[in-house]
Amino acid sequence: MDRIEAMAVFIAVVDEGSLSAAGRRLQMPLPTVSRKLADLEAHLGVRLMNRSTRQMTLTDAGRDYLIASREILDRVAEAERTAIGGNMNPRGELVIAAPLVFGRYHVLPVIKELLSQSDDVNVRLVLSDTNANLLEENIDVAVRIGALPDSGLTARQVGEITRVVCASPAYLEQHGTPKTPSDLRNHECVTFTGLSSPHAWSFVGAKGTTRVPIRSRLTVNTADAAVAAATSDLGITRVLCYQAASQFAQRSLVRLLREYEPTPSPVNLLYANQGRLPAKTRCFLALAANRLAHVLRASE
Repeated sequence: MDRIEAMAVFIAVVDEGSLSAAGRRLQMPLPTVSRKLADLEAHLGVRLMNRSTRQMTLTDAGRDYLIASREILDRVAEAERTAIGGNMNPRGELVIAAPLVFGRYHVLPVIKELLSQSDDVNVRLVLSDTNANLLEENIDVAVRIGALPDSGLTARQVGEITRVVCASPAYLEQHGTPKTPSDLRNHECVTFTGLSSPHAWSFVGAKGTTRVPIRSRLTVNTADAAVAAATSDLGITRVLCYQAASQFAQRSLVRLLREYEPTPSPVNLLYANQGRLPAKTRCFLALAANRLAHVLRASE
């Protein structure tokens, strides 16, 4: 049995969702696909997929073997490119995960640069404020904000961010500028529910952490909406510093209460490092580390 070919057949069946679709992708007769999958399971001594007339689902062993198979085939392809002098030419699909706003504002420009440099690379960008499992979801690189659990993955810190309080110059001219967190009791606030409570905000001071009651005239569920509302003079808002970086640069928002800001959170590029990384991953990491370090310094 050609185990490399068997792995490729297994991956195609998983990706396409059926034996017949995998056969069309591989230009291989359906009986051959079925036989190769059966031979692979017999060789391993485990069932990789549960098959019924309606669907195919991976077993626990199948999920583990799928991850390993993808990694092995990537390394084989990388070795072949190295042998023919193509080591510096990245290719293949690169899967990147990032938080919604951060990904849109800061990761997309990195991807644009990568695509302009590498004609043989395709990128799938997954934007979500929930943390994906890199191994289970076949993600090459994830941008993570905050402390990282001990996962066995490799992390490269590219900067730090913190929560900031801000308002428009016009709002402050009309309502005054708060000097301490307790002054917020007399102001109208715009709350981004993904970051703060609409009833009270926490601050760090000489006496430790305190919660200050606020009046949320507007509550929104995205940082974009909170920044837009504050820029439109609707009140004081609280977001992550990078989410309002362009408004600070344009002076359409003013950063407030800086001495009460919490300890910054790290921003990391997270990836599995089990040997030599594919060229596509190395190129993205190099571009992302440089650009993100620059934009995060600018937002401090």
